[in-house]
Amino acid sequence: MAQKPEPRFKIAAENRKARYEFEIGEKLEAGLVLTGTEVKSLRTGKATIAESYVGVTKAGEVQLINANIPEYLQANRFNHEPKRPRTLLLKQREIAKLAQGIEREGMTIVPLKLYFNERGRAKLEIALGRGKKLHDKRETEKQRDWGREKARLLRDRG
Repeated sequence: MAQKPEPRFKIAAENRKARYEFEIGEKLEAGLVLTGTEVKSLRTGKATIAESYVGVTKAGEVQLINANIPEYLQANRFNHEPKRPRTLLLKQREIAKLAQGIEREGMTIVPLKLYFNERGRAKLEIALGRGKKLHDKRETEKQRDWGREKARLLRDRG
């Protein structure tokens, strides 16, 4: 079997539940405003963004809310608060597009992946998503099961 190409970035946290809960639309890459201890803690890979969401404030800032980046153990009194809101770095056009998607089309901004790019910068992949209904979730699960079964059948035959 062909080997998968090595990704050029290191994933710190991934929101796998988001693809099941939401129909994912347009994706964007955003920078994060972090402190030093948050970056060091992210590099250990113990952060979670599964329960987090992205909100646009009245001042026009975009923030990652409820993401858990645990305290860095080697830092003493200079440690960070684990669930503080973190500002995202986006262009004004991108912020306007996200705000419009939330207000007019009833969508949600969903964080998908928190990673370090090839330059070592912490980035967050966000997407506009629309919540799935129960029957849509069942359909997704059915297709996933059929894909697994099909792969199993092909593997057994050939």
